[in-house]
Amino acid sequence: MAQDVFPGRFTADTGRESVTVFLIGMRANRWWKLGRVAKVASAMPIMMQHLAKNPDAGLLGSEQWFGRTTMLLSYWESPEHLRRFAADKDSPHLGPWRKFMKEVSGSGDIGVWHETYQVPASGIEVVYNGMPLFGLAKATTHVPVGPGSNTAKQRMGGAARSAGPAA
Repeated sequence: MAQDVFPGRFTADTGRESVTVFLIGMRANRWWKLGRVAKVASAMPIMMQHLAKNPDAGLLGSEQWFGRTTMLLSYWESPEHLRRFAADKDSPHLGPWRKFMKEVSGSGDIGVWHETYQVPASGIEVVYNGMPLFGLAKATTHVPVGPGSNTAKQRMGGAARSAGPAA
């Protein structure tokens, strides 16, 4: 799939005080059990489709990488939004998680992990150079680097988030 590449330097304007960053993944420890791995992995696209159709759930955006170790990087409005989705009996997460814990956990066939970070806007520094829309800029607002956001120090201080889009 072709993506438009934006020449030059860009950053993200989150438009918020903080962003919740959630990393989740799985690892095929016994790759020869591909059927079991595929069955577990098949739950994630259903969850992502649900979140895309329900923006009030709080997912801002995500990026995915596939391989023996698979990873999803996602940005959320808040930790509360993430926890609410994970615990909601009507969302497509709780059922597959319970099934995994009952049928796969402890077997050693598949490893799963996640990490959650609550990042204040003043602690965020991003820059994209010659990239298509990606990461936090894709999840929030993609803005050109300009006065007040030229250096990592300026971006880390939140200047890009308060200056608004450059002309």
